[in-house]
Amino acid sequence: MSARELSPEQVHILKGHGTERPGSSELNHEKRAGLFMCAGCGTELFDAKTKYESGSGWPSFYDAMPGAVQTTTDTSHGMTRTEFHCAKCGGHLGHIFEDGPQPTGLRFCTNGAALDFVPAEKK
Repeated sequence: MSARELSPEQVHILKGHGTERPGSSELNHEKRAGLFMCAGCGTELFDAKTKYESGSGWPSFYDAMPGAVQTTTDTSHGMTRTEFHCAKCGGHLGHIFEDGPQPTGLRFCTNGAALDFVPAEKK
């Protein structure tokens, strides 16, 4: 992780593989153009163009920036899921499901606390 000060919730999610409460992230309602970055290290993870309303309660995207994330198999909670994390710092971001929209059919179900948003007009 970067030298940036993380909140206790961000530490729980990014370093402890935690999950925020559904519907608790302000980023669920973010609709501006821009980039979603890793809150731990600032890596560009998602273009806002790939964000959509999944109804899951977490910010959802149908694709990540090339090379931005890596995956592992998560067998916690009595099921097998695909966890994804930041390729640069290893911070836990969420899980990938195969019920998303085209063109990928994927849903990157992401903890909003693991993200920072940079509006296009500020880039």
